[in-house]
Amino acid sequence: MKTLSIVAVLVCMTAVSGCSRTKSPATYSVSASVSNIDQSHTAFTRILEKHVKGELVDYAGLKKKPAPLNAYLDTLASVPESAFKKWNREQQMAFLINLYNAATLKLVIEHYPVKSIKKIGGLFKGPWKLPVVKVFGKIETLDHIEHDLLRPTYKDPRVHFAVNCASIGCPSLRPEAFQAATLDAQLDEQGRVFLQSQSKNRLDTKTKILYLSPIFDWFEKDFTAKSGTVEKFVAPYFNQMDRQVIQRGSLSIKTTDYDWNLNKQ
Repeated sequence: MKTLSIVAVLVCMTAVSGCSRTKSPATYSVSASVSNIDQSHTAFTRILEKHVKGELVDYAGLKKKPAPLNAYLDTLASVPESAFKKWNREQQMAFLINLYNAATLKLVIEHYPVKSIKKIGGLFKGPWKLPVVKVFGKIETLDHIEHDLLRPTYKDPRVHFAVNCASIGCPSLRPEAFQAATLDAQLDEQGRVFLQSQSKNRLDTKTKILYLSPIFDWFEKDFTAKSGTVEKFVAPYFNQMDRQVIQRGSLSIKTTDYDWNLNKQ
């Protein structure tokens, strides 16, 4: 019995060790001859213009005709990392944001109809941890694009207004692709639209309560690293009267509810 117990313990230890190993991402071939893409991302803009309706997305229509989205993702996947590193900061950011949003659309339509993106994946591996994004010869996760590449590399909190999580509670999916030439203006506009969405962010001047999306709680360090406080970061995105109240301070901050229902049309 004692020998059996020792064997059982060793088997369990081996199993745990195996489970704890970090698996390397799957790979695919990338042609080194591909050095650039259409930096205006026109193909993705056509897709977005057709399927983004206000704050909602026509996933059913996109699911019926996925070829343009698949072709666009294949184009992004063909770009070698060596070429990407030669681009300027804005080109890189636009590429990664568009990649994230396009890959999210593909993930959703592959499982559509679904009530929430959070229903995709298993109990221990949600949608953002699935290997679904082809980039630089590897098949990565959405989390990798956002948290390993976009956030730490470019340190621009406005990226949280640009990447779309396919939910009603998140900033709306922009009906055009991000591109280097207009990236700064696009990110600022995304911020204004999001901060002026009363169901997600608002200022109650009577009670002096600033209601903000959970995004400002989840990624508080990103915003404070840029502006010192969350209040200072969000103030410019409010109208002039509210901005002055926020800048004077003495406000309480409360978090609004985050609606994880799919942002479907």
